[in-house]
Amino acid sequence: MADTDQNPNASAQFAFTAEQHELRTTVRSFCAEHSDEATVRQLMEARPAFDQKAWIRLGSELGVLGLGVPEELDGSGGGLVDAAIVVEELGAALFCGPVFGTLALSIPALLAAPDTPVRTQVLGPLVAGTRTAAFAVPERAGRFAADAVTVQATGSADAWTLSGTVERVVDADAADDLLVAAAGPDGVALFVVDAAETGVQQTVLSTMDLTRPQATVRFVDAPARLLAGPEQANQICQRALQVAAVLLAAEQVGGAQHLLDLSVAYAKDRLQFGRPIGSFQAVKHRIADMLVDQEHARSAAYYGAWALQDGSDDPALAASIAQATCSAAFTRIATDTVQVHGGIGFTWEHQTHLYFKRAFTDAALLGSPEDHRDRIAAFVLDDITGDYEVPVATG
Repeated sequence: MADTDQNPNASAQFAFTAEQHELRTTVRSFCAEHSDEATVRQLMEARPAFDQKAWIRLGSELGVLGLGVPEELDGSGGGLVDAAIVVEELGAALFCGPVFGTLALSIPALLAAPDTPVRTQVLGPLVAGTRTAAFAVPERAGRFAADAVTVQATGSADAWTLSGTVERVVDADAADDLLVAAAGPDGVALFVVDAAETGVQQTVLSTMDLTRPQATVRFVDAPARLLAGPEQANQICQRALQVAAVLLAAEQVGGAQHLLDLSVAYAKDRLQFGRPIGSFQAVKHRIADMLVDQEHARSAAYYGAWALQDGSDDPALAASIAQATCSAAFTRIATDTVQVHGGIGFTWEHQTHLYFKRAFTDAALLGSPEDHRDRIAAFVLDDITGDYEVPVATG
């Protein structure tokens, strides 16, 4: 619960509103229509791996890509909690689309950027769903890593070109715009590059999770527009990564809930020795532990979204708590779901393996649970600020 005496902008109690429940129902219906298992399997083999018409509907018809974006910027208003509800439902359906690159990273970065014509030109189409984006910015355990920038920016004023390579960019193959951190004459700045430019080359990587493609992006004198200079780029990237950590946590909650529901249904229906396997102590205790993990994760994810939205806690701490909790819970629940389903849980034909791969991929995207637990310990024990960096292991 937030202390409203210390923070008058914070709510005294967290509870979903009637409008948020309706939002959840709407997105769940959308996923039932556009993200059933057969569609997911078809799209994950396609290039790009998403349905562009469905994505436009998310933006232009449902308006969910603009949640948290002020109405004066052509957004839908609302806040980060609303966006988390949407992402949770998309995660439950294993929705194929540039959710991570566009909704979780690029739009928050643009919202944190200075109010310039470049921001307006890029943000509007992303909110409408007519264009997509990816975040080609290096991070280390969910923190912006300026020392790992491998792209060089040349030019000045409105004439910039970028050269260099960025590895493992999520959703790059589906992106129309790329937000790129590049080292310029005055330091690391943030640029926007049209992915269709001749100076942009992409190599799609072979990944474990086919529903979340990644690519290596190479820039060769690619024309770029300056989004934010060195004095602002660090803060923008940090904010985007914190928001992404919380929204990724919400997605993990959605995936874990779907697996828990599958496990409960299977334990009720699967008979052994004439009895449902859910009546056996080993199975029922495993499922009970899954439920505890899931509820803990849900609380952590939505507290993180609430904290970042209302400013009721340190954003870096809230994001790390969400990631440490939700990554661990999703991977455990995915592993236990395979066990509950027995032999069928290991087969390609069953959907469990799709979520299993998403769970372990998500846990590696913005730092492992161990990375974030180390950061939380440092916050709590050393009373540090959000500038803390997780030590990098060597040797």
